[in-house]
Amino acid sequence: MHPLHMSKVAVSCASLETLQRRQALRLVDGEVPLLTRFRPKRADELIGGSLYWIIKHRLVARQTILGFDLRTSDRRTVIRLSPEIVRVEPVAKRAHQGWRYLVVEDAPRDLGGDETGLADLPPALASKLSMLMLI
Repeated sequence: MHPLHMSKVAVSCASLETLQRRQALRLVDGEVPLLTRFRPKRADELIGGSLYWIIKHRLVARQTILGFDLRTSDRRTVIRLSPEIVRVEPVAKRAHQGWRYLVVEDAPRDLGGDETGLADLPPALASKLSMLMLI
């Protein structure tokens, strides 16, 4: 069985580069902690899956979900993410509050390792081409 994924808006990130800088600053012991109010009901299914980031109404990148912890000071859930941010084929996705589950069949493919050369495009250019529906 494949792990479940989730999507989340990268709040206040105008670009993938902004998200990458933000995640680098949050890095602790080889993981990037992400706080959320509630633990997902399907958290066990999400471990090993990915958190897909939405920037400018497009799924553009993902990070592997390593696990979940509870922060005792305020009872918030910590989603432990891999520090590696993997670019994916940009796919239109409406913004939403919090996070949403994303099944494997609806997850975009990773960029890179293919013959298209899309992974070599600067993220800003790839985003513009995607918005124009050219890629």
